[in-house]
Amino acid sequence: MTTPDLDTQPPRYATVGAGRMGRGIALAFAWAGHCIALVDLRRREAQALQALRAEVDAELRASLAALVELGAIDAQLTEAVLARIVWTPEGRADQALAGAELVLEGVTETLEAKREAFERIGRCCGADALVASTTSSISVDRLAAMVRGPERFLNMHWLNPAYLMPVVELSVHAGTDAGALARTRELLESIGKLPVVCGAAPGYIVPRLQALIMNEAARMVEEGAASAEDIDRATRFGLGLRFAALGVLEFVDFGGVDILYHASRELGESVSAQRYVTPEVIRAMMQRGELGLKTGRGFYDHASRDGRAYRLDVLRRSLEMLRHARLWHPPSPDTLG
Repeated sequence: MTTPDLDTQPPRYATVGAGRMGRGIALAFAWAGHCIALVDLRRREAQALQALRAEVDAELRASLAALVELGAIDAQLTEAVLARIVWTPEGRADQALAGAELVLEGVTETLEAKREAFERIGRCCGADALVASTTSSISVDRLAAMVRGPERFLNMHWLNPAYLMPVVELSVHAGTDAGALARTRELLESIGKLPVVCGAAPGYIVPRLQALIMNEAARMVEEGAASAEDIDRATRFGLGLRFAALGVLEFVDFGGVDILYHASRELGESVSAQRYVTPEVIRAMMQRGELGLKTGRGFYDHASRDGRAYRLDVLRRSLEMLRHARLWHPPSPDTLG
């Protein structure tokens, strides 16, 4: 990490909060070639500040060293990447925030801490700067009321480790300006991320789906349905590979809405009616005869799609995942007894 003169060389981006998420986000921007300020808003004694900086530097170096060890990056790039992260203690925060085009808040998950951070951000940053919270638990609607210029504000949920995982979930409120959202998406795409957008619903997209899967896996162990090892093997090489090749709702359409409908009903009767209640949207699609690819409409409109070409593309994606996992086995050339 560096400590350049913020008055003459302010980074274009700033992440507020020097915890794990702030460190990961800073590394993501530095990885893509950008200078970013890693801002600590807490006033600390000199010894504590020095200890924090050493801790942050050690973690960043450890993350890069692991990637070097795995052959993902050249060791010579480590120092160049680290030099793009500008260590910014509380006393220098105002200058860093004033020059930032995007400020990401990642302080402690309490309303009090968020309110204090947004007050400082609002006082220092420019009127056209994008502001985002990286919270995983507090609604974008609730936080927007704390932000000066809420039209430029949204929640931005990164998946750990932030520097590695491509998907970034953007949760918008009713007042989020369409232009601000477009700028945010373009910026994330420019650093190699894949932004997805959701409303102010709790849990974003990935955490909400993850929680259901993880809870059900834990119940299966609890009920003696399977061992932890076999459940994990099935999810890594069955569920995981499958949903890496097709999105969840794409998979529903591909297999058939009716398959999900009947499977949910059977599991509801045999396992738990509460856990496998059929969503109303699935019931409605069944009534309308919208069963997915085979009827031309489901969650997606397949009517104008070349069915054969699409099925071939799905097969290609699935083969790519099997080869990636080293699980593809071609047919044997020999007839065995």
